[in-house]
Amino acid sequence: MKLLSLLLLLALPGFAAEKLQVYVLAGQSNMQGHARISTFPHIGMDPATAPMLDLMTTSDGKPVISDDVWISALGCGPDEEKEKSGQLSSGFGAADDKIGPEFTFGLSTAKLSGKPILLIKTAWGGKSLNTDFRPPSAGPYPFRPDQLDRHRQQGRDVDAVKAEKARATGAYYRLMLRHIRHVLGDIGRVVPGYDAATGYELAGFVWVQGWNDMVDGDTYPRRHEPGGYDDYRSTLAHFIRDVRRDLGAPALPFVIGVLGVGGPTADYGPQEMRYKAIHQNFRDAMAAPARMPEFQGNVAAVLMEDYWDAELSAAKAKERALREEVKKQAAAEKLDRKAEEDLFRQLRLERLTERERTGIDVGISNLEFHYLGSAKILGGVGKGLAEAMAELRQP
Repeated sequence: MKLLSLLLLLALPGFAAEKLQVYVLAGQSNMQGHARISTFPHIGMDPATAPMLDLMTTSDGKPVISDDVWISALGCGPDEEKEKSGQLSSGFGAADDKIGPEFTFGLSTAKLSGKPILLIKTAWGGKSLNTDFRPPSAGPYPFRPDQLDRHRQQGRDVDAVKAEKARATGAYYRLMLRHIRHVLGDIGRVVPGYDAATGYELAGFVWVQGWNDMVDGDTYPRRHEPGGYDDYRSTLAHFIRDVRRDLGAPALPFVIGVLGVGGPTADYGPQEMRYKAIHQNFRDAMAAPARMPEFQGNVAAVLMEDYWDAELSAAKAKERALREEVKKQAAAEKLDRKAEEDLFRQLRLERLTERERTGIDVGISNLEFHYLGSAKILGGVGKGLAEAMAELRQP
């Protein structure tokens, strides 16, 4: 009966199907995503995130294949130059068994909006905003005199350095736009049954990037000082303006995923204190465009630090310290490799709780700067980005 009613409704004059909602996701390695699907069970270990696992998996524990969300991804998977497309599921991260924020962003957005969705994702590891994604209106990369002097002192040809930088400047901004236009030019290639008469709406843009700029002391020599990343702030504002202009969407909702590796800087321990000012200064600069008057109501900043798993990170730090202790003891006692490993396993059982060991074994699949390769962290990030986007899009 329901199907018959729907068919009759579709046949009524003036009834319009929903426009396809198109979201662009862009950035570097943490937009690619390094969370292996093997870490999914860890999500269920925390009652606060267990409902998210239900969103991400089927009743038999396998990653969901969405019937409502399609994706075209460039820069992801084993071949970063090859497009990967299809119904949204796992495997659209940095490898075939990984996810990034796109997975829960797409699933959550579909749930929140009830509309068909296409994600266009372009992400490449190790790319900066100051050079690789540099938008046209930001102008050429601004070499300082002291930078050029250093190149001369190192015996490098300054003109060649400038030419090389000019070639790299904006290359991935242009590649991003080229892929977006390629997909939008033939949506039916990616979304089977797409109705061109009904059309699509460019619904939002999500930016998850930052690491390569944050660690670039050459471009940002005053990183430790307040305002040391002002150039990133202004370049990101140019990026937002240029994306909107080049995509013909002057009020395109834009969500910034503010770098949050390590969690809130207020919670940093003694080992992290030397990075605290740099990390916070960069996060402040990254979030700043959302507070600019011209972007009020159409740009939002999501603090990815809010999704950091402090318990998991602490367990890993505890294990790392134990490993160092065992190495020193092995060197002092001249233990061979097998004896050293046996000692480590024994002490790991004694010193780490069962929950800590399980968390490490199940919940971590990569390094800290890739959010531990944790689906719990990146799943939370994607969901948070979706909720921020839905808020921007509220009438």
